[in-house]
Amino acid sequence: MALAVGAKLGAYEIVGLLGAGGMGEVYRARDPRLGRDVAVKILPASFSENPERERRFEQEARATATLNHPNILAVYDVGRQDGCPYIVSELLEGESLRDKLRAGKLPVRRAIDYALQIIRGLAAAHEHGILHRDLKPDNIFITKDGRAKILDFGLAKLVLPDMDVTGGVTAATRDSGTGAGMLLGTVGYMSPEQVRGGAIDARSDLFSFGVVLYEMVSGQRAFKGATTADTISAILTQEPPELVTVNKDVPPLLDRIVRHCLEKEPAARFQSASDVGFDLESLSTLSSSSGQLPAVATEAAEKPRKRWLVPALLIAAAAMLVAGMLIGHIAVRRPAIPEYSQLTFARETINTARFVPNQQMVVYGSARKGGRSELFSVATGSPTPTRLGQKNTDIVSISPNGELLLIQEARSLGNGYEAVGVLSRAPLSGAGPRPVENDVQDADWGPNDQIATTHYVDGRYRLEYPIGHVLYETSGWVSNVRVSPKGDLVAFADHPDPGDNAGTIAVVDSAGRKRNLSTPQKLISGLAWDPSGDEVWFSGTETGVRRRVDAVDLSGRTRAITRIPGSPTLFDIARDGRVLLSNGTSRAIAAGLGPGQSQERDLTVVDWTLVNAISPDGRTVLLEEEGTGSGPKYDIYVRSFDSDAPVHLGDGAASDFSPDMKWVLASAGQLFLVPLGPGEPRQITHDSIDHVDARFLPGGKAVAFTGIEPGHKARIYTQSIEGGSARAISEENVQGAVPTADGKFVFGFSDVVALYPVDGQGPRRIVPGIHTDDNLACVTRDGRSALVTVAFNYLSLQIVQVDLASGRRQVLKTVGPPDPTGVAVFPQAVVTPDGKYYAYEYGWILNELYTVTGLK
Repeated sequence: MALAVGAKLGAYEIVGLLGAGGMGEVYRARDPRLGRDVAVKILPASFSENPERERRFEQEARATATLNHPNILAVYDVGRQDGCPYIVSELLEGESLRDKLRAGKLPVRRAIDYALQIIRGLAAAHEHGILHRDLKPDNIFITKDGRAKILDFGLAKLVLPDMDVTGGVTAATRDSGTGAGMLLGTVGYMSPEQVRGGAIDARSDLFSFGVVLYEMVSGQRAFKGATTADTISAILTQEPPELVTVNKDVPPLLDRIVRHCLEKEPAARFQSASDVGFDLESLSTLSSSSGQLPAVATEAAEKPRKRWLVPALLIAAAAMLVAGMLIGHIAVRRPAIPEYSQLTFARETINTARFVPNQQMVVYGSARKGGRSELFSVATGSPTPTRLGQKNTDIVSISPNGELLLIQEARSLGNGYEAVGVLSRAPLSGAGPRPVENDVQDADWGPNDQIATTHYVDGRYRLEYPIGHVLYETSGWVSNVRVSPKGDLVAFADHPDPGDNAGTIAVVDSAGRKRNLSTPQKLISGLAWDPSGDEVWFSGTETGVRRRVDAVDLSGRTRAITRIPGSPTLFDIARDGRVLLSNGTSRAIAAGLGPGQSQERDLTVVDWTLVNAISPDGRTVLLEEEGTGSGPKYDIYVRSFDSDAPVHLGDGAASDFSPDMKWVLASAGQLFLVPLGPGEPRQITHDSIDHVDARFLPGGKAVAFTGIEPGHKARIYTQSIEGGSARAISEENVQGAVPTADGKFVFGFSDVVALYPVDGQGPRRIVPGIHTDDNLACVTRDGRSALVTVAFNYLSLQIVQVDLASGRRQVLKTVGPPDPTGVAVFPQAVVTPDGKYYAYEYGWILNELYTVTGLK
């Protein structure tokens, strides 16, 4: 189907043909709604009648649309017109890696930079259970600003969420139409298991990545024969020439990384893309700190030996060895080992901390009995802190003249992370604070006595700098605001989803131009500018719950700063380069009360356990575990109050029990049914929607969920478990999944709480008595009341029954841990419909404050 310039495809106007390939034609098009140019990929007319090719095309759309990563091509929309399917994606300016390699090998430093970006994109795809299976230079695009983008997931394999810890498939998979024995991909870049037509996993992509990296630094193919059969034979039986023989600039560590990727047996390779990225980051850090890549010695050409030359050569070799050792000692200095100096020793939760201007003292906010924070100061050479007399207060910034910026009387917004309070100014001398602005999440002092704030207004966050001047506004939330040393940029953590600490490190300038710098982080807890203003340092993690400290420069290049046990939180960097951070133990602890019990029971699986559902009889709890360090993102467990051992069901994010207690509703990109007994998982959605929360409707034949569709904001959907398409039943900016007892309505939360008809017919009905910051647990069996949970005194939860007709509220129980020390946050609880049995989770943090010298 050739499209003429000016033709319309859906809402898009064709501007011109960009190219064509085996999987479709690509056009430049204009989106008049947003005023931007996009790329539109369609199936050619000669292929549109081929069901297999069309299925693969739609597979590409579904696979790529689930990914959101700066090193993966972004998909905006999918559609079909006149029987012709198409995908709309971002329009890239630049050239493919293949085009770059036509001129020969790349400079080693540039190859490492591209490799780091590619492996980060692969890691993000693998985390979502998506394999590429055709990684090659043709499918990697280099933009004009030097960003690598992975293209064409048309051969992607969507893996069901039952992957073992090594990434190997252990059960059924949704294949791209190729089973064992079928060859699919580009032969010269295939793994040995792929050319054999066998089962593959994420480690196959790592082999292909090694082939691409080899070609980038050598300028030649790793495996190439006169025929396809010769190439396959080389992949299976031969090793490519050593990189140092084809490029003298290749450091030994890079050669080892490539060799490790190209192991013939998957078990001998790197086991994850994150592992490859870690080694590449180490190599990149070494090259950055030394200013050059490590040198590699090359062997001189062998000459005919003469007997009289042997003694001379031995003497010369010894002399060269000694000289080499001396030169190496001078040129390759061991990096200084960072020195950690502990400042605090009490059992406490340190929430915030900053250096004072003289850099010899630190002011910090500490909760010693859980919940609320009070201010202390401590000299860097003394272990004895001093109370500053400010309770329910956290420090967020200190000006050059020693004036404090404080957040006082912070109140939770009911979703676990967000809390806003009164922004106040106070002198370090101890005088009382003066209020500046209400409903502030975070703030920082910039040059010229100007203040940047994240201001919560009408349900949205505004980043203001100076106060009142809005630079950025979001329906998500903003934290960790820090003004650059020059005052020209504001760095912050941008969290797209309320109640979720995932997000990216971003900067915005005085004109409101925002740029994302980091890759998406699952968790962000601290941020600071380095004294030069060239980098933003932050503590976060892309996977799991254990944080690390990284730095990202203004072009988006990230490097590792420190990897230490525990979960460090970065607070500040002094002018002399000393770093202020906390480290210690953080856990998410689960507890609950079941039938026949007089005391609560600890339900924690490892160390970061989330509670998702409880069976109607109160005997079984559905849990997520994030602290195992295995699997894509979460592990799903069920735990009985009558048993000591939790039962692992698979990987994914758990949501709900089915009414007949035969299935668990879970998500891993798509929604799945995971059996509680024998059987295999069943995928029930095949869409581009981000499934945030989901519940079964009564009867168990359908589910309701909050979803975010490309181009839309959050709204409520319903979906049959037998398949079909999801249907939106609410307007946008509405979240909810809990149904009424009769299954005719779903509760939706926005600026009000309302009931939305499941059939989509009729207007919403406002619900009295339920507050927008309540956590809705369930509806009683008679349908007359709802049970909600409410944070109480920062240290416990109240289970409240709300009459749905009158709105009358009655507290049924107050639950919480007996020891408040370290208790940081109460996200939610689950309750049986009769209100008798429950389970809940709470954050528990104990940490110490450190100054660190020597981090670079």
